[in-house]
Amino acid sequence: MKQERFVATLKEKGLKVTKQRLIVLEVLAQNPDSHLTIEEIYTMIKKKYSDFGLATVYRTIQVLLDLNIIGKINLDDRFTRYEIKDIEEEENKGHDHHHSICLECGAVISFKYDLLEKLEQFVEKKLDFVVVNHEVKFYGYCSNCKNGKQKKERGSE
Repeated sequence: MKQERFVATLKEKGLKVTKQRLIVLEVLAQNPDSHLTIEEIYTMIKKKYSDFGLATVYRTIQVLLDLNIIGKINLDDRFTRYEIKDIEEEENKGHDHHHSICLECGAVISFKYDLLEKLEQFVEKKLDFVVVNHEVKFYGYCSNCKNGKQKKERGSE
């Protein structure tokens, strides 16, 4: 489980395992595909823990980022979003998964297929550049919106 890994990582780094840190991690773990902003995380926590401060969420998010337990992503909506990293991804060359973003409804669909290994090798060789990570975003229409568009187009014929 992610919480055990988090607790072990905190202890390894000489950091305290606090209730606040565990609560922030729990919210992220319970919403794995939500790509939450700090404000959304705070709002979810505030419903259950009224004494929880926004500054605590900011500090905890920074700790989680520093420990490489969560990732920061930008979905081109002017918000920084966060998500828990997958243990398998972390062990697989440190590459994060990628995202498909629906231009109609804004749905974000994560996918874990990384087919860019040859491209990375090419970049490393040609540019004498060490690639440590990459980010891929595909823009288009999810199945619901695509099907709705197709129905509308057929209806206007």
